[in-house]
Amino acid sequence: MPKKRSGGGLSPTQQAAKFLGVSVLAGAVLAGIALPAVGALGLAAKGSVESFDELPATMKTPPLSQRTSILDADGGRIATVYSRDRTVVPLKDVSPYMQKAIVAIEDSRFYQHGAVDLKGVLRALNKNAQTGGVSEGASTLTQQYVKNVFVEEAGDDPTKVAQATQQTIGRKIRELKYAIQVEEELGKKKILENYLNITFFGQQAYGVEAAAQRYFSKSAKDLNVQEAALLAGIVQSPSRYDPVNDEAEATKRRNTVLQRMAEVGDISRAQAAEAMKAPLGLKVSKPKNGCITAVKGAGFFCDYVREVFLSDPVFGKTKEERAKLWNQGGLTVRTTMDPQAQRSAQRSIRNHVYKSDEVATAASIVQPGTGKIVAMGQSRPYGFGKNETQINLSVNGSMGGGLGYQPGSTFKPIVAAAALEDGMPSNKVYSSPYQMAYPSPVPACDGKRWVNDPANPAKLENENESEVGPYDMKEATAKSVNTYYVQMISDIGICPVTTMAKKMGVERADGRKMDQAPSIALGTQEMSPLTMANAYATFASRGMYCTPVAIESVSQRIGDRKKSLEVPKSTCSRAMSEKTADTINTLLKGVVEDGTGTKAGLSGRPSAGKTGTTDERYAAWFVGYTPNMAGAVWVGDPAHKRKMSGITIGGRSYGKVFGGEVPGPIWRDMMSGALEGKPVEQFNDVHIPDGITRDRGDDEDRGDGGNDGEDNDNGGFIGGLVGGNNGGGGDETFPTPSFSIPEGFFRGQGNGGGNGNGGRSG
Repeated sequence: MPKKRSGGGLSPTQQAAKFLGVSVLAGAVLAGIALPAVGALGLAAKGSVESFDELPATMKTPPLSQRTSILDADGGRIATVYSRDRTVVPLKDVSPYMQKAIVAIEDSRFYQHGAVDLKGVLRALNKNAQTGGVSEGASTLTQQYVKNVFVEEAGDDPTKVAQATQQTIGRKIRELKYAIQVEEELGKKKILENYLNITFFGQQAYGVEAAAQRYFSKSAKDLNVQEAALLAGIVQSPSRYDPVNDEAEATKRRNTVLQRMAEVGDISRAQAAEAMKAPLGLKVSKPKNGCITAVKGAGFFCDYVREVFLSDPVFGKTKEERAKLWNQGGLTVRTTMDPQAQRSAQRSIRNHVYKSDEVATAASIVQPGTGKIVAMGQSRPYGFGKNETQINLSVNGSMGGGLGYQPGSTFKPIVAAAALEDGMPSNKVYSSPYQMAYPSPVPACDGKRWVNDPANPAKLENENESEVGPYDMKEATAKSVNTYYVQMISDIGICPVTTMAKKMGVERADGRKMDQAPSIALGTQEMSPLTMANAYATFASRGMYCTPVAIESVSQRIGDRKKSLEVPKSTCSRAMSEKTADTINTLLKGVVEDGTGTKAGLSGRPSAGKTGTTDERYAAWFVGYTPNMAGAVWVGDPAHKRKMSGITIGGRSYGKVFGGEVPGPIWRDMMSGALEGKPVEQFNDVHIPDGITRDRGDDEDRGDGGNDGEDNDNGGFIGGLVGGNNGGGGDETFPTPSFSIPEGFFRGQGNGGGNGNGGRSG
C-alpha cells in the first residue's frame, strides 16, 4: 500500500487515481465553480482525463522576480530597481501569526488534505448550487501557488497573464496536476513559504516581506496578529481590500480573518476580540523603485548602469535575454562610483550652476589606468518635473544621452598627441597669424584630401587680435591659439588625428563618423563629457587608454543561494608612447599654471587640463586631470539655443563665458573634494625647450580660441574632400559646393539637433 506523506494527504499515485476516478465529479465541480455554463458538464468530464494525461510531468518554476540593489564602490545603496517589488525570505523569517492567518483564511484544512481538497470541492459545489452563482471557490493553497507560478512566468505580457488566469477547465486541470506534483516534491512548509513569497498583496508589493515593509514599514518576522490578519485578508482581492484607499473595507476583512483564526484555534476568541478593536496601525512606505530614487544625485549614473546591463552581450546574447535577466532582478550590482567623488561633484555643480538656470552643466570623473567611472552628475536633476530631465547629459546618445556638444579647444591636445607621435618636435613653431584661410589641400583618410574653396575660402581667427604668432607648441597650447593648431593638423594631415582620437576612445556622441576636415582641430565634432574625461585619462595614465566601466561585480540571488555573474571588463591598450603622454602632460600643466585654465588649478597637487569655448559660446568646457583622476565639465544649453553672453549662471552675471571661467572653477572644486585624502602623485615632466625667445609680458586670462569652426569653417565640413590619383596620374578634384549652409547646420541647433528635454524626439 502506498504510504502517506508526513505532511498529510495521499501520494501522487493515489491522488491521480482518485482524480481520474471522480473525473465526472471533477468536471462538474470545475464547471460549476469556474464556469457558469453548467450545460458543459459532460464535455468537461470527458476531456478531463485525456487532458490530464497529455500534460508534461514536471512544472517549470521560474525564479521569482525580486528587487535589484545598485551599490556604490563602498557597498552603500545608490538605488533599488525592480519590475516587481519583492524580497524573498525563508519561512523562519515570517511571523507565526502571518503563517497561521494566511492558512486560516485561504485554506484552513491545508495540513489535512493533499493537493486537492475534495471536502472543500463538495462544500463549494453545494454552496454555489444554493446561491445559483459562484460564491465560493475550492482551490487549495497549493493550487493557488501553482496559479501564481503561471502568472509569474507570464511576466508583464498581458496576453500570457490572461492565459494564466483565465477561468477554463483546461487551466484547472493543469493546475490540479501540477499541484499534485508540488505537494509530493516540496511538502507543506515549503509550499507555504513559496506561496507567501510569490503572492500579490497590492500597492506594488509582491511577497510578504515587501507587503510588511509597504504597509507597516517593518519586516515580515515582526508582524503582530492584527497586522498579519490585515495582510492575509488583502490577498483575496488586493484592490477591494486595499487599506490605503479603503480603510473601512480593509478593517472588515481583517476582522473576518481574525474571527476565522479563532474558529480554527490559532488564537483565542479573547485575542481575536482584542485585536479587532485595534486600529489598522498603518505606517505606509511609498514604493521606491527606479533611478529616480537614487541618492547622492546619482540618478544618471544609475541609469547609465542600467543601459550598460541592457546593452552589453556579457549579460546575454540578445536584448531580450538581457532585459529578462534585469527584470527578473534579485541582483546586487556593485558599481565603480566613489561616494566621496560623487558627493564632491554634486556639491560643486550645485554651488556653481542652479537647476533653474538657462544653461546646464554636466560632469564626469574617471580613474586613469582602470577606466572606472567614479562620479557622474549634472545640474538638472533626474526626474519629470520642471527643470528636470531623464536625459543623461554626460553620455552618448546610445547610452541614454543626447547628441553631444562641441568640445572646442579641449580637442587640441589630441591633435598635439598625433603630431608628436608622427615625429613633430615639442617646440615646433608656426607663424600662427591672427586670421587665416584654412591651408589647402590637406591629406585625409583613404587617400582623399580636403580642399578649401579658392573662390570662397573658409577662414578662422584667434580669440583676440593680440594673439599673433609666431608661437611654439608650449605657448600656443597655454593660450589656446586656433591658427597654430590648424596649421599643425594641416601639416600632419587629418587621418593621424582621427586615428589618435579613435585610440583614445573619442567618438561623436551621436554615433556618426568624425568629419574629415581640418576644422576638427578646433573641436567641431560633438562629444560627451564622459568621452572627454576618459580620453584625458589616457594622458594621465601615460598613454594607456582603458575602456570606461561602471560595474565592479554582479551577484544574483536564486532561492537560498547566490551566484556571481560575469561583468564587462575594461580593456586597456597603448594609444601613444609614454614620452608623448608625458609631453602632453607637461604642456597641459602650463595651461593651469599660466594659461587659460589658471582658475582651475588645484592647491597642493599637480594638475593639467585644457579649456574649451565654442564660437558664439554655445558650450564651454574644462577637461583636466591629476595622475590618479580625470574629469570633464561642460556648461551650455542642452537644446543649443542660448548663447552664453550676457547671462546669469549660479546667481552670477557673465558678459562672456569662457572655458576657464565657469567650467574651470566647477572642475577645481569637484576634483579638490574628490581627491581629498588621496595620495598626491606627480607627473613625469619632460623638458620642452622654447622654440621662440621673446618677452611675453603679462597676458590676462582671455579665454581660449572662440571661433572653433562654427561660423567660419563651413567649407571644412562638406565639399572639400577629393579622391586619390586618377588614371592619368594627376589629382582628381571635386568642385566645392557653391550653395550656402544654414546657420547651425552642423551644430545641431534647435529641437531637432539639441539634446535637451525636446532634443532627442524633435
